[in-house]
Amino acid sequence: MDKTIGVPAQDPAVSPPFWREYGFAVSAVAAATAFCFLINPFFSPTNLVMIYLLGVLATAARGHRGPAALASVLSVLCFDFCFVPPRFTFRVSDTEYLLTFAVMFVAAMVISHLTVRLREEAESARQGQSLTSILHAFTQQLAGSRGTDRMLKSAVDHLAKVFNGEVIAYVPEVAGGLKIKAHSGVIEDPGDKERGVAQWVYDRWQAAGIGTQALPDEEAYFVPLQGSQGPVGVLRVHPRNRADLLFPGRRMLLESFAHQIALALEVDRLEDNARRSEMEAETERMRSSLLSAVSHDFRTPLAAILGSAEALMGKEELAKNLPTRELLENIQTEAERLSRLVQNLLEATRLESIRLQKELYPLEEVIGSALERLAKSLGSRDVDVDIPEDLPPIPMDGVLVEQVLINLLENAVRHSAADGRIDVSASVGNGSVIVAVADRGPGLKEDELEKVFEKFYREKTSPGAGLGLAICRAVVNVHGGKIWAENRTGGGALFQFTLPQG
Repeated sequence: MDKTIGVPAQDPAVSPPFWREYGFAVSAVAAATAFCFLINPFFSPTNLVMIYLLGVLATAARGHRGPAALASVLSVLCFDFCFVPPRFTFRVSDTEYLLTFAVMFVAAMVISHLTVRLREEAESARQGQSLTSILHAFTQQLAGSRGTDRMLKSAVDHLAKVFNGEVIAYVPEVAGGLKIKAHSGVIEDPGDKERGVAQWVYDRWQAAGIGTQALPDEEAYFVPLQGSQGPVGVLRVHPRNRADLLFPGRRMLLESFAHQIALALEVDRLEDNARRSEMEAETERMRSSLLSAVSHDFRTPLAAILGSAEALMGKEELAKNLPTRELLENIQTEAERLSRLVQNLLEATRLESIRLQKELYPLEEVIGSALERLAKSLGSRDVDVDIPEDLPPIPMDGVLVEQVLINLLENAVRHSAADGRIDVSASVGNGSVIVAVADRGPGLKEDELEKVFEKFYREKTSPGAGLGLAICRAVVNVHGGKIWAENRTGGGALFQFTLPQG
């Protein structure tokens, strides 16, 4: 149920006293004077002072300083004129009465000041309680809504009732700029001018429009929806009575509403992100489990295929049959490639839990082992290996680093010509060994230099599952190094990674 609490449009803290309040002050002093005439025969003049103080107190209780001060002055004058000898003149026969006048005036002013202050504090407390009730009801209303659309629609409808006008909520678009996300009632697009004002408010995190120094001639009030990390939108409030938003209290109330809306939007966004992250994590777990299961199931038939192909190639009668031997070699080559793909799938399921078994390995041995395993894939390509002769052994997990080199070399084979050249080199710098694998293929697009290391990322025309380079990054990172890609001068791609020497 929509519960809207009304708020008075007029701000009592800043509204000017009406003429009737001064009339009440004059009437209170006149009534005190009349009563003093009745009791004067029975009391001394100084006792009449208390009657005038009651009049001042009654005037001050209405909450206006001006009428209370007027009542204080009139009380002293009337007391002097009507009851201090010589009566009905402003002359004083006894100078002691001057002290009486001074004490009377000071007492009247102090009483009026304290009474007005008490009234103001009571009014402030009442307004604070009213504001708390309004914000509480509004917060409950927002808490009952889920989703940005429903939340903003509920908010603008509520604000339209509280501020008696039209309300629009702008939110940022993905492509930039602002768009209308919710509005109260049936309303037309306010146009490019006001959309520009909303954009100005969003960009500068500053309110504009009615009652502000920024664009004060606008007919609406624009306030940013300020979240903890920046604006999340803009509210446009167009009251039917422009004066409603000229009072600071009303604008403060609107800004409090805007703050509550911004916080609610941030909480809703965080909840959406949390749900999305949870779904992505669950999807990743399911995918990893599936990959692990499928990869393990593939290994047995692949081993059988490779064993059968090798056994058949060892038979002399089949070795002499060239077409048959070519078919067997093709079976063996593709089975080995599929075996490496399965191995990559298995490694991909363990990217988050790689455990190193570091030992000192000569880098040239690891590179040589990788080249040997890829001898058939390399074909007639020329591989140039450049390693310093004095390069000491490096602490590393030899099996994993060999897998990194195999994946980088396979990537180079995949993107280079059959008679092309692949360069493998190593150098020392800043306490690390830098290993590079370069080809003369088409190279990489600028936006791919980082993406190629993401899991399952690959070009549409590229074979493979997009896991090799992701595995390379995971292995290098767990060694404490880094890996990156560049484009070579003259064409081709250059992949480099570092391994700490200590």
